[in-house]
Amino acid sequence: MSKDANHDPFEQMTDEVFDQEAIEEVEEPVNEPVKSKPSGEEEKQWMLFAHLSALAGYVIPFGSVLGPLIIWLMKRDEMPLVGKHAKEALNFQLSIALYMIVSVFLILIIVGIFLLIGLAIFQLVAIIMAAVSVSGGKEYQYPMTIRFIK
Repeated sequence: MSKDANHDPFEQMTDEVFDQEAIEEVEEPVNEPVKSKPSGEEEKQWMLFAHLSALAGYVIPFGSVLGPLIIWLMKRDEMPLVGKHAKEALNFQLSIALYMIVSVFLILIIVGIFLLIGLAIFQLVAIIMAAVSVSGGKEYQYPMTIRFIK
């Protein structure tokens, strides 16, 4: 048998396809990950405000959504970690608003009243837990949150 008879035609094709000189390197943009620790006291305070601003909802209509939204829009480019926390707080407040709307409809079968009371208490406790966690320099992820803004 000759050398060509033992030669696999697929091997030659793969050699041609995967020829190192023919492969072009594509540079992908490097997305810088958001750091998990605040760089200074100001950033830490803004992270705390991002969570505590939701308490405005107990005084101002839609304040629980507007507070984190305003901080997210103001600081997301300047301080990415603050933007991350404000977005987390905003997603949680939007989720709570949705749950409350559903609970209002469930008032017709009485269970909605208990759900509204439970949601208000849950919202307050979650905000306080987030604020305590952030003031201690830790990450906090709200439970039962729908990620509307990614």
